[in-house]
Amino acid sequence: MAYKDTIQQLCDAALHPGKTVAQTQKETGKDLVGCFPIHTPDEIIYAAGCVPVGMWGGSTEIQLADKYLQSFCCSVMRTNIEFGMRGVYDNLKAVIIPTFCDTLKCIEENWKVAVPQVPVIGMAYPQHRDLKAGKEFMISETKRVKHELELILGKIILEEKVEEAFEIYEDYRRVMREFTKAAAEHPEIIGAKTRYLIIKAGQFMDKAVYTEKVKEILAGLKAEPKSNFKGTKVILTGLMPEPVEVLDVFEENQVAVVGDDMSLGSRLWRTPARDNVADVYEKMAYIVADQVGDTFLYEPHKKRGQLLINMVKETGADAVVVMMMKFCDPEEYDYPIYKAELEKAGIPELYLETDQQLSTFEQIRTRVQSFTEMLI
Repeated sequence: MAYKDTIQQLCDAALHPGKTVAQTQKETGKDLVGCFPIHTPDEIIYAAGCVPVGMWGGSTEIQLADKYLQSFCCSVMRTNIEFGMRGVYDNLKAVIIPTFCDTLKCIEENWKVAVPQVPVIGMAYPQHRDLKAGKEFMISETKRVKHELELILGKIILEEKVEEAFEIYEDYRRVMREFTKAAAEHPEIIGAKTRYLIIKAGQFMDKAVYTEKVKEILAGLKAEPKSNFKGTKVILTGLMPEPVEVLDVFEENQVAVVGDDMSLGSRLWRTPARDNVADVYEKMAYIVADQVGDTFLYEPHKKRGQLLINMVKETGADAVVVMMMKFCDPEEYDYPIYKAELEKAGIPELYLETDQQLSTFEQIRTRVQSFTEMLI
């Protein structure tokens, strides 16, 4: 079936990001702007006629980045600095770095020294994003980033282009919400690894092009009969499920992902824009302000545990699997809080600590196998 060819195409795109980004640039003729995780104003980049490129690290030996980031920093950020120092990101016109965690807060200044050939734009987010002052600050920061990007690119970003880009991204967010629901109903077609790779591919492609491809997959899935999957259904939570070989272990043990709370996942699209807001910058601010349970966005009363409990109930999942990226401080801080809430709700939970430089998976394989046997 044609849609299965599209699935394979997106999986290949995610597995070879450098090749995909080069192909995207060749096909679109657009410049590239790098985006550190997470909640960068991609619409502004797109409105500038550029392609936002997700910078989610990768599996490589750290040789140069140790000069700027200690070994106890998140491997995603260390890898980004490493790639930058090696010249991997020299084709980027700029990078945008949101300052959500301690590592991100210092990496902007480190980048200026370690990777001086690629201009950097920092973006701060308010702690109290639900207050009027918080939203006003987000709007002013978005406009400041827009202005700095204009100076780097040497062009004016028109307001109508920002509005057009926002609509393209809203279509993307809507389609991804539909896709994840459809994927949960067809785990024999969209396995754990396939699901993640389809999602990840969108970080390296023009969003309008990518969204059309996901629509093709969505139409194909809707035409299929409902699955009678007999394995274990789980919700993933964490930064990102990498290395992807971990998801091979899931598939070996008949574990399907029926929902997620991940930065490289549903946190990118689960919050829709407000229909009763007219100004595009205010809409963008509300998408961040309305986010619930995102570890990188401050909440005085943590709502992530209840979010996960609701997801388990809505999807019929058997358990929650925590994909803990080693040394990701915000994720590690949240864990004891939602772990206790999951235990109180009687929901099984599996904690898997990962690292992008991880090369052996036997311990993870043993833990996943034991966990699924326990659930049976």
